[in-house]
Amino acid sequence: MGGDDSFDDQDIAIVGMALRFPGATSSEQFWENLRDGVESVQFYNDEELVEAGITKAQLRNPHYVKAGAPLDEMEHFDAEFFGFSPKEGGILDPQHRQFYECAWEALEDAGHPPENFDGAIGVFGGCGMGAYFAFNLITNPELVDSVGMFLLRHTGNDKDFLSSRVSYSFNLKGPSINVQTACSTSLVATHLACQSLLSGECDMALAGGSTIEIPHRVGYLYKEGEILSPDGHCRAFDHKSKGTIFGSGTGLVVLRRMEDAVSDGDNIYAVVKGTAVNNDGSSKVGYLAPSVDGQAAAIVESLAVADVEADSIGYVECHGTGTPVGDPIEVSALTQAFRETSERNGFCGIGSVKTNIGHLDTAAGVASLIKASLSVRHGEIPPSLNYEAPNPTIDFTNSPFYVNDKLRNWNTESGPRRAGVNSLGVGGTNAFAIVEEPYIHPESEASKRKQNLIVISARNRKALDAQSKRLVDHLRKRTDQSIEDIAYTLLVGRRRFEHRRILSCASHTEAIEMLESNDVQRVFTYATESERASIVFMFPGGGAQYLGMGQDLYEREPVFKKHVDKGLQLLKSSASIDLKPILFSESQNGDELRKQLEIPSIQLPAIFIVEYALVQLWRSLGVEPKALIGHSMGENTAACVAGVISFEDALGLVRLRGQLMDDVPKGGMLSVELPAEELKKHLGDNLDLASVNSPNLSVATGAANFLDQLATKLEKMNVDHQRVRINIAAHSR
Repeated sequence: MGGDDSFDDQDIAIVGMALRFPGATSSEQFWENLRDGVESVQFYNDEELVEAGITKAQLRNPHYVKAGAPLDEMEHFDAEFFGFSPKEGGILDPQHRQFYECAWEALEDAGHPPENFDGAIGVFGGCGMGAYFAFNLITNPELVDSVGMFLLRHTGNDKDFLSSRVSYSFNLKGPSINVQTACSTSLVATHLACQSLLSGECDMALAGGSTIEIPHRVGYLYKEGEILSPDGHCRAFDHKSKGTIFGSGTGLVVLRRMEDAVSDGDNIYAVVKGTAVNNDGSSKVGYLAPSVDGQAAAIVESLAVADVEADSIGYVECHGTGTPVGDPIEVSALTQAFRETSERNGFCGIGSVKTNIGHLDTAAGVASLIKASLSVRHGEIPPSLNYEAPNPTIDFTNSPFYVNDKLRNWNTESGPRRAGVNSLGVGGTNAFAIVEEPYIHPESEASKRKQNLIVISARNRKALDAQSKRLVDHLRKRTDQSIEDIAYTLLVGRRRFEHRRILSCASHTEAIEMLESNDVQRVFTYATESERASIVFMFPGGGAQYLGMGQDLYEREPVFKKHVDKGLQLLKSSASIDLKPILFSESQNGDELRKQLEIPSIQLPAIFIVEYALVQLWRSLGVEPKALIGHSMGENTAACVAGVISFEDALGLVRLRGQLMDDVPKGGMLSVELPAEELKKHLGDNLDLASVNSPNLSVATGAANFLDQLATKLEKMNVDHQRVRINIAAHSR
């Protein structure tokens, strides 16, 4: 999949998105619903409606429609996460709450947490009527008296403060603009965000809208001639169309200049090729009415800005409210605009997401934009629902359009997939955007790693467990995403919170198995300084070496390689020791190389260099220890890392230590799974206790023949033991 790998200067990339739509809380879930033809309208029973406050007299009204497009968990909000007290969170309009949540999730989806982004981030958005303020807050006299009307309004209950509060909370310093053009609000916000990016006012932008109906989970009263549907279904372009159903929802997209997005390797959902905004003026039947000429002018302008022909548009996501007058006007406007460059008929599909989720008012435009973007990305056109036969006043036969009423594969031979998005606002503000499929670069084989570090963080342990579960679900669904990309995004594309979980894995399957088992030996869970936890670097001594240690890091991590090379070159110039062929040799003579690596004057410098280079790699990733501890030779590394001794002096000291050990009598060490006091009983007069590594793990040291005798005795006792890879009796008399 992928469009043209070239791009124009005015191209804008959609690099992130987040949503709360009826039936969906993620773009993945939304896309599944769209392609499966799911209508997320709910029909309520009388008990539910009475509980929601609807009177029995209203329910008896034959025109009362017991349907809606509500949001799951609309009342839920993690106030503490965004720095609000419980009381402040309760005062905040649900539209603002969801705008906060989606803004955060969209930036995470883009992989650009604000504190890590080098540039100005703008916010462009709008919300619906402040019904929560009117129907909930000011009906509570005690709350009004204790807080005051001024603060109630300014604490997230007015359209004026939607965007700027997000900018304040997230420390975003680009333009922060509230947009209000009724139903076209969020697509107009997208247009303004694109213009801000192209002018250089900001380097990344959030754009979208939020509308939540209050009261929630209730029906509505149908009136002949108005916009609402008589049966709870939106039948866009259909012969039975009589109106739409309003729903609740929030959606945001993250936008960047295409050049910047490609340079940073961002995940690009779609490319915005051009946008246009205008107003009908007064040349129409009335203020509330749509206009053919006004809509057509916006569409023509958008095509011109995008520099594309109408023939290249394979689908238009329409405003499509399913009204018997509005739909024909919209198709007429589209036809008028397309006819300026195309005489073909029936080549372009049209549809309306309102048939799936209802009319989301100020969020309607961004819902359409997200649908169109996912469609060009996935190469499928989802069905527009509830369509049987065309509205008799729409002449589809002599137009470029047909209603896409079933899921279709979207294959093009003449160029990349392109879609139009049309959004109209009461009052005449029209917006049109053209999106194109992204060029997706093939994955580089050079990025493959044998092991990948998966890092998850959250505000508390419960949230951390929930994050882990979501990651498992994602790994199961998205086997097409490389584990390397997932690991990288989790490490650098997320804010680091107090509670963290870390694991090293080679594949999706291994990560899933480790997260589900939560094996404490392989999955490290901890809390940072807020709970007095800290990071300690621990350095082993002689015997920890093995052939090829650090070789994978040496080949793939420039920081690690730089410091290993520094140590190898220093050894070569000062002591004529060429350690690299021994450490990283591709020779098949492994036994001979292992024997060389056990010689103290070679072994100890090798361990020291690898330990020191590992520290520099961790530091380059932002990991700083609070304490250092070393075992035997590892004490020298700890002293060097602490700044007590320079790298050059420490390497010289370790080499000298190894040279001195080369001349001592041969011997060995034996690690034994016994407490120190128990092991002492079996050492006799010829062996010594070298170290106490844990309450049940101790080390014996001495001449090889006496260690062999001890090993035989331990075998008879069924006590686990293992020789340390060192050929001297270190830490002995």
